[in-house]
Amino acid sequence: MAKDSAVELAVGEHTVRISHPDRVYFPARGETKLDLARYYLSVGDGIVRALRERPCMLHRFPSGVSGDKVHQKRVPAGAPRWLETVRVHFPRYDRHADELCVTELAHVIWAVQMSTVEFHPWNSRRADTEKPDEWRIDLDPGPAAPFSRVRRVAHVAHEVLDELGATGWPKTSGGSGLHIYVRIEPRWGFAEVRRAALAFAREVERRAPEDATTTWWRKDRDPALVFVDYNQNARDHTIASAYSVRGVPDATVSAPIRWDEVDEVEPGDCTIATVPARFARLGDLHAGIDDTAYSLETLLAWADRDGLE
Repeated sequence: MAKDSAVELAVGEHTVRISHPDRVYFPARGETKLDLARYYLSVGDGIVRALRERPCMLHRFPSGVSGDKVHQKRVPAGAPRWLETVRVHFPRYDRHADELCVTELAHVIWAVQMSTVEFHPWNSRRADTEKPDEWRIDLDPGPAAPFSRVRRVAHVAHEVLDELGATGWPKTSGGSGLHIYVRIEPRWGFAEVRRAALAFAREVERRAPEDATTTWWRKDRDPALVFVDYNQNARDHTIASAYSVRGVPDATVSAPIRWDEVDEVEPGDCTIATVPARFARLGDLHAGIDDTAYSLETLLAWADRDGLE
C-alpha cells in the first residue's frame, strides 16, 4: 500500500492534516483533494460568512466526485475538540443530530479533510434554528429551458424585490440555475417563510408567465419553463451555499455575482480554477448581506390575499 503523503495546513490557530492530498477529486481538469482545500482557503472570508452559525449538512465524496456521495448530518465521533456543532431536531423521526456549525475557516478545512465537497447550510442559525433569517429564491430551469430564460426570470425577481424594498443577493447555483438570497428578520417559522416565498414566486409567475412556473409536480411542469422553487425554504431543505464547490467533474462553484452580471455569466464560468482570482479581485460580493434584514409582512399579506398555505 502506498504511503499516505499527508500535508498539514495552518488555518488560523489550528493545524489541519489533509490525508491523501493527491487524490483526484475532479476528473475534468484533474484537481485534487489538496486543490479543493486550497480553493476554500482562497475564499475563506466568503465561505465562512455563508456558513456562519448555521447547521450544515456535508456532501462527502470519499473517492472523488466520480464515486459515491455521502450525505452526512452528524459530526462523527473523534472530531477535534475545537470543532463547533449545533444540535437540531428532526420531528418526523423524533431524533437529533449534532451538525457542523462553522464559525471559522479551520472548520471548513476539517470538513474537506473528511472528503466534503459541498456545504449545504440551513437557512436558520444556531441562536434559534426554528426561525430562519435567510429567504432563498431558487430559479431552477426545466430540462428544455435555455439559460436566457433563467436570466429573464432573475430580472423579474429583482424587479419585485426592489418594489418590496428588499435587497437580493444573486449567485450562480453551480448547476444550470441561479439563486437569490434575502436576509429576513428571524421572526417567523419555516412554514411562514415558505408561505411568503410562495407568494413571491406566484407574483414572479404572474409577471412572467411565458418564462416562470410555480407548478409543484415535475410531471405537470412545462420543461421549457423556470421553476421558482419556493419549497427550498421548507424546514430541513438545504441548497449549496455561496462559494460551495459542487460535486461535478468540472468543479463548478456556487458563486456570488453582481446584478449587472446576470446577462453575462454562464453556468460553467465559475469553477475552483477561476473563482480564486475573481475573489482576489472583487472580494466577497455578499460581504454586505447581513447589513439589513427584510420583514416578511407584505409577502405574508399577499399569501393571505391569495389563500396560500
